[in-house]
Amino acid sequence: MKLERRTVTVLAIAAALLCLAVGGVVIWRVEKALGDSKRAVAAGELLSLEVRTLGAQANPGFDAIAAPAVFKSVAVLQGKIYVAGPVGLYAYSADGTLEHLYRAGIELPTATLGQMAVGMPNGARQPELVIASAGAGVLTFDGERFQQILPTQQEARKVTAVLPLASGRLLIGTEKLGLLTFDGKTLKRFHPTTSNLFITSLAGSEAELWIGTLNDGLLWWHGGQSERIGEEQGLPDQRVEQIVVADGRAYVGTPMGVAEVSAEKVTRILAKGSYAHALLVDGGSLLIGQMEAGVRRISLSGPENDINARRPIAALGEMTADSNQTAVKHHTATNPRSNSITQKSVTKRQAVTVEQFLAVGDSRYALASDGLLRRESDGEWRKILGGGTSQLTDRDISALMVAADGRLWVGYFDRGLDILQAAGSAVTHVEDEHVFCVNRIVEDTRRGAVYVATANGLALFDHDGKQKQVLEREAGLIANHVTDVTTYGDGMALATPAGVTFLDSSGAHSLYAFQGLVNNHVYALGANGEQLVAGTLGGISLLGNGSVRKNLTTANSGLKHNWITGLAAVGNEWLVGTYGAGVMRLAVDGSVTPTDATRVGVVINPTALIADGRVVLAGTLGQGLMVGDANGNRWRVVTAGLPSLNVTALAIHNGVVYVGTENGLVKIAEDKLQ
Repeated sequence: MKLERRTVTVLAIAAALLCLAVGGVVIWRVEKALGDSKRAVAAGELLSLEVRTLGAQANPGFDAIAAPAVFKSVAVLQGKIYVAGPVGLYAYSADGTLEHLYRAGIELPTATLGQMAVGMPNGARQPELVIASAGAGVLTFDGERFQQILPTQQEARKVTAVLPLASGRLLIGTEKLGLLTFDGKTLKRFHPTTSNLFITSLAGSEAELWIGTLNDGLLWWHGGQSERIGEEQGLPDQRVEQIVVADGRAYVGTPMGVAEVSAEKVTRILAKGSYAHALLVDGGSLLIGQMEAGVRRISLSGPENDINARRPIAALGEMTADSNQTAVKHHTATNPRSNSITQKSVTKRQAVTVEQFLAVGDSRYALASDGLLRRESDGEWRKILGGGTSQLTDRDISALMVAADGRLWVGYFDRGLDILQAAGSAVTHVEDEHVFCVNRIVEDTRRGAVYVATANGLALFDHDGKQKQVLEREAGLIANHVTDVTTYGDGMALATPAGVTFLDSSGAHSLYAFQGLVNNHVYALGANGEQLVAGTLGGISLLGNGSVRKNLTTANSGLKHNWITGLAAVGNEWLVGTYGAGVMRLAVDGSVTPTDATRVGVVINPTALIADGRVVLAGTLGQGLMVGDANGNRWRVVTAGLPSLNVTALAIHNGVVYVGTENGLVKIAEDKLQ
């Protein structure tokens, strides 16, 4: 019996030890899995990046045609005033002298500069400028050299807000990834609750942080957690424009007014209904920079919170609310022949958007889109810095054409068109309800006419640049929106979102999907003798004698993408621009083959494809200018010297190439691109 008991005891002990061993293995595996999971999550939060010192890029020879300066942000560093915008970074001395312009695409990356802040990030020994950019990450500038914090991930490069913290960490707001943090070595997401948001504004400190978003209201970070404040909690709008913090309160600008927030509660709304784009707490008042409505001053004390509720102050050229008289303001402009500041009076009412306020000692500044203003002792705002002279009306170029007489026609996305004289700087501007959004400009030398395709019809101009007529549906067009136009037969062919309209000696007649067109939405046209090629949203249609001869799509041809955006004749063949597959080749037999410029993900902008027998050029969406040889066999990409990587329009005349972008117009000798 004792032996049996001893045997049972041994077996029980062995079983217990086995259970412990198995349990230990299970626990070890669970802990290992949890550890691996934590490490994977931590690794997933980290974003790869490169920190590098910037030097001037080798401009191949681009010269800019002066366009209006657009300012986005202002800061003071080492006694100098720095103003950032699409052109680059302007450095002014304290007396308003322009000392240097660091240009986008040359001294700086080809990207629009946005919000700026002054701080000491990443162990800097002295205060530096910290600059957000739309596509090139974050730039820092110590007064002598630029450094770039460039994430590998494209989404992390589109920076919308920056906030240097006292600890040296840098908070980075982005368009799609939300809030990131950089400690000088590693870049990672700030917190899951702030990820994948469009960040618009940052304010506060590490202990208490306020985060503004484009569509998700306000986030208040404190004690390691975040609280959301939206319209349900009293915020006047989900879109946050700017945040300023003072006396333990956050003032949040939105398109529908300013929310005063204490802790997680909205305590009151100021300037209800005003589009509060920029804010500054100025003693017992709040300065509000409005969208296209100047400056408004709000009292922060007393029962009547809005001291201008019935009469907004006249500022930046705006009229008072209780007067029909135009307010006369004194603005200043920089004399192009010197760096001195000259005064001029403006009697025309102006719609001014204030981008940012700046307080330096007792001085108050307001940055408008076209210059920096200072509030004088009489309470008026006067311009002290401007962007200089401009030959063009706008920066967002959508179409280019050089006429036979050498005049340059420049179409804009939403500002009509300019006609620049071949000799001299005289400019004629045309802008009305029809000539507003310009898609294409084509000269018909047979008739001494110029056709301007717009979103509101086809505008006809004579040889002298005078608008004679606008053709719409009433004239036989299948749609008012004309995306492209080309001379064809004894008349012309028009591309529209509803098909192709022909205007010739027989009148107006149209062709669309019911009659065999591969897709109604036509983006590009090309004519060669009797053949007409139509590039559409759904492929290519080969036309002849007013009917469809053949349709080409990804299903029945070598096309890599059905969305066709541009056509350019090369000999008896066509180069075809696509929205997502670069440039392909269309042969006379209808076969489609790739080229060296057929690249996955490359978008050729509508009608931004041109050839002249010496060179082929293709404007891309965000990847610069593609340059091909005479036949489009060998290609390379040019980015240095361009004001933007979004190339939207092209023209070639007498050995000069004109390159239009969303951020201005440049020209270059054609042989410098070959």
